[in-house]
Amino acid sequence: MSKYQQDSIQLLERIGGKENIAAVSHCMTRMRFVLNDPSKADIAGIESMTVVKGTFTQAGQFQVIIGNDVSTFYKEFTAYAGIEGVSKDAVKAAAKSNQNPLQKIMGALGEIFAPLIPALICGGLILGFRNIIGEIGFFDGQSLADTSPFWSGMYSFLWLIGEAVFHMLPVGIVWSITKKMGTTQILGIILGLTLVSGQLLNGFAVAGTAAEDIPVWDFGFAQVQMIGYQGQVIAAMMAGFVLVYLEKFFKKHCPEVVSMIVVPFCSLVPAVLIAHTIVGPIGWKIGNAIASVVYSGLMSNFGWLFAGVFGLLYAPVVMTGLHHMTNAIDTQLISLYGGTILWPMIALSNIAQGSSVLAMSILQKKNERAQQVNVPACISCYLGVTEPALFGVNMKHGFPLVCGMIGSALAAMIAVGTGVQAISIGVGGLPGILSIYPQFYVNFLIAMAVAIVIPLVLTIIVGKRKLSVEDCSGSTAAAPVEQTETVPTDGTLTAILSGKVIPMEQVPDQVFSQKVMGDGVAIEPTNNTVYAPADAEISVVMDDSKHACGLTLANGMEVLIHVGIDTVDMNGDGFQLFVKVGDHVRRGDKLITFDPEKIRAAGHPTVTVFAVTDEGDAKNIQFHSGMDANYGETTVISYE
Repeated sequence: MSKYQQDSIQLLERIGGKENIAAVSHCMTRMRFVLNDPSKADIAGIESMTVVKGTFTQAGQFQVIIGNDVSTFYKEFTAYAGIEGVSKDAVKAAAKSNQNPLQKIMGALGEIFAPLIPALICGGLILGFRNIIGEIGFFDGQSLADTSPFWSGMYSFLWLIGEAVFHMLPVGIVWSITKKMGTTQILGIILGLTLVSGQLLNGFAVAGTAAEDIPVWDFGFAQVQMIGYQGQVIAAMMAGFVLVYLEKFFKKHCPEVVSMIVVPFCSLVPAVLIAHTIVGPIGWKIGNAIASVVYSGLMSNFGWLFAGVFGLLYAPVVMTGLHHMTNAIDTQLISLYGGTILWPMIALSNIAQGSSVLAMSILQKKNERAQQVNVPACISCYLGVTEPALFGVNMKHGFPLVCGMIGSALAAMIAVGTGVQAISIGVGGLPGILSIYPQFYVNFLIAMAVAIVIPLVLTIIVGKRKLSVEDCSGSTAAAPVEQTETVPTDGTLTAILSGKVIPMEQVPDQVFSQKVMGDGVAIEPTNNTVYAPADAEISVVMDDSKHACGLTLANGMEVLIHVGIDTVDMNGDGFQLFVKVGDHVRRGDKLITFDPEKIRAAGHPTVTVFAVTDEGDAKNIQFHSGMDANYGETTVISYE
């Protein structure tokens, strides 16, 4: 009998049989199923199996956590079941059949906007600084720009970047669509440029231009208005998909020998024409209609109610990934009305969740283990990065999440009720005030105070009743570890990367953060090479995706190294693996190199997990975090 034959028999039966499996694949730690009928899966029965460490469903995939030996289990399971495994992309595509239309749309929007978010945040900060420099009368009604040639020049200079980010946004949108759909990215960039060309009447100037003064292309039998689509989101997205489908059509039907000439020409020229004659005007109207509905709703007599619901539910929506649509709506509001009412509520929600974490930090001030998660999560949340707070603290305990939602709802009602608007998207936390129009600073500060105080007070009140003495003091936890850089000796594992070492609880992935695979640390890398933490044997690698490997030490301890989160979806793009199963490595040997920019562009965190999946003969294992580590030098895991 093979190693996992009995487990394979049980899993196949409890997952609903062969006929319930639409597709199956695996990553470094989990089996990834797409089920024809997810309700047929006996989740309790599956989780009771000794070989299974847990299950969860994400993006239409039913994932069964096995561990480092998943590749062996996968081979035996597929052989017994008589099914063929498929690629990660095939599983991902099949999983869409388990998603409703809204989830599919949100997923697509998320993938399109993910590479653009850093530019949008940067542009928001820049426009916020321009507000301070040129719009606030610090000196008897005069701004800094009015009183100093330097600040006047800076005010003018910063618009160069602000215009590039927000007016030229269609270029980034069309590029991102071609990248996501796997077509020629340079054609997407060119199409985007034709939407914002200087030859066209700037889209922001159309409303103030008489119809007879709008320039046209005169084809004799027809005239087409030469209007630019600066800042337009929907029109740019529609144009991008027209280009993608034209290119795919001509690639499919064009002989390979002439495709280099025919496909780009026959794709780009009609796409530009269709963009300016059909989808551009239609997309403009759709985008304006969506923005108008949101704006009218928020500015109506019931705007406060809409705001309250939005503020209450935004954090849970973030946890589902459905929040990406707000980027498109925000951008359209900015384009149409010169500002957005929606984004200030997002910033307030992040602040409220950060305040709940701050309360947990106060409640657990004597629990050093908890503080390793609470303090960094609070800081990052106040700066607009909510995942560590949501997944590492608030969702884990439950009540802090709810208290934050209540504070967010009240703050949003105040912001909308007093007409707060942002000039642009910015940092979604305390620095977000820089993106608020100066005339609304006081109102936003009041809303911020509510977003800070209400969740803080509520969480402390509820926490005093809910949390046990052990939760607050950490008295039953292992002895605290001094969070300073240490030099490796025997019984140590050194940092696999250089960078900030964080506790496992802060990893934005529930399998790792909940320590299903075992405890450990994670590193936010500042270099791009993974090195062996000790002398060991390579026990498992991901040959196709190249993003992870497992090592076994002489004492039987097994460790897992996993570069990035969900990077299995990249199918090895940007990764290079230098070892194979059975190789013996020494501390400091090169294991994996990766391209951080490609990981970020694919919408994945670069945080790298370093987990102990089997303790072997090691005892008193301690995990060191909270410091900046140097690969091969700093001890991050120690044991006896």
